Amino acid sequence: MLGLFFVVFYFLLIRPQQKRAKEHGAMVSALAAGDEVVTAGGLLGKVTDVGQDYIEVEIANGTTVKVQRNTIGRTLPKGTIKNA
Repeated sequence: MLGLFFVVFYFLLIRPQQKRAKEHGAMVSALAAGDEVVTAGGLLGKVTDVGQDYIEVEIANGTTVKVQRNTIGRTLPKGTIKNA
Protein backbone atom coordinates (compact mmCIF):
# COMPACT_ATOMS: atom_id res chain seq x y z
CA MET A 1 0.00 0.00 0.00
CA LEU A 2 2.82 2.37 0.87
CA GLY A 3 4.55 1.55 -2.43
CA LEU A 4 1.39 2.42 -4.36
CA PHE A 5 1.19 5.72 -2.53
CA PHE A 6 4.80 6.50 -3.49
CA VAL A 7 4.18 5.63 -7.16
CA VAL A 8 1.12 7.88 -7.31
CA PHE A 9 3.01 10.63 -5.50
CA TYR A 10 5.91 10.30 -7.95
CA PHE A 11 3.79 10.51 -11.09
CA LEU A 12 1.54 13.32 -9.84
CA LEU A 13 4.09 15.56 -8.12
CA ILE A 14 7.74 14.69 -8.53
CA ARG A 15 7.93 13.80 -12.21
CA PRO A 16 6.05 16.87 -13.54
CA GLN A 17 8.20 19.13 -11.37
CA GLN A 18 11.39 17.54 -12.70
CA LYS A 19 10.10 17.96 -16.26
CA ARG A 20 9.37 21.67 -15.72
CA ALA A 21 12.81 22.21 -14.14
CA LYS A 22 14.48 20.53 -17.10
CA GLU A 23 12.53 22.67 -19.60
CA HIS A 24 13.36 25.84 -17.64
CA GLY A 25 17.05 24.93 -17.56
CA ALA A 26 17.06 24.41 -21.33
CA MET A 27 15.27 27.74 -21.88
CA VAL A 28 17.69 29.63 -19.63
CA SER A 29 20.76 28.11 -21.26
CA ALA A 30 19.45 29.04 -24.71
CA LEU A 31 18.97 32.76 -23.92
CA ALA A 32 20.61 35.14 -26.38
CA ALA A 33 20.83 38.88 -26.91
CA GLY A 34 17.63 40.23 -28.40
CA ASP A 35 15.31 37.77 -26.67
CA GLU A 36 12.31 39.27 -24.93
CA VAL A 37 11.84 37.88 -21.44
CA VAL A 38 9.83 38.16 -18.23
CA THR A 39 11.71 37.82 -14.94
CA ALA A 40 10.36 35.97 -11.94
CA GLY A 41 9.62 39.38 -10.41
CA GLY A 42 7.50 40.38 -13.38
CA LEU A 43 9.89 42.73 -15.17
CA LEU A 44 9.49 42.71 -18.93
CA GLY A 45 12.54 43.46 -21.05
CA LYS A 46 14.94 42.62 -23.82
CA VAL A 47 18.19 40.73 -23.23
CA THR A 48 21.18 42.90 -24.16
CA ASP A 49 24.12 40.91 -22.81
CA VAL A 50 24.50 37.31 -21.71
CA GLY A 51 27.07 36.21 -19.15
CA GLN A 52 27.70 32.90 -17.49
CA ASP A 53 25.61 33.57 -14.37
CA TYR A 54 23.99 36.95 -15.08
CA ILE A 55 22.28 38.58 -18.01
CA GLU A 56 21.53 42.23 -18.68
CA VAL A 57 17.93 43.09 -19.49
CA GLU A 58 16.87 46.44 -20.93
CA ILE A 59 13.59 47.32 -19.23
CA ALA A 60 13.24 50.84 -20.71
CA ASN A 61 15.17 52.97 -23.17
CA GLY A 62 18.64 53.35 -21.66
CA THR A 63 17.78 51.44 -18.48
CA THR A 64 19.30 48.02 -18.02
CA VAL A 65 19.30 45.73 -15.03
CA LYS A 66 21.50 42.75 -14.34
CA VAL A 67 19.62 39.63 -13.20
CA GLN A 68 20.55 36.05 -12.44
CA ARG A 69 19.94 33.66 -15.28
CA ASN A 70 17.64 31.40 -13.28
CA THR A 71 15.29 34.29 -12.40
CA ILE A 72 14.09 34.46 -15.99
CA GLY A 73 10.55 33.15 -15.89
CA ARG A 74 9.95 32.70 -19.59
CA THR A 75 10.74 34.05 -23.01
CA LEU A 76 8.20 35.95 -25.05
CA PRO A 77 7.49 36.04 -28.77
CA LYS A 78 9.28 38.85 -30.63
CA GLY A 79 7.36 42.13 -30.59
CA THR A 80 5.55 41.52 -27.32
CA ILE A 81 7.26 44.46 -25.61
CA LYS A 82 6.00 46.94 -28.23
CA ASN A 83 2.43 45.78 -27.73
CA ALA A 84 2.62 45.67 -23.90
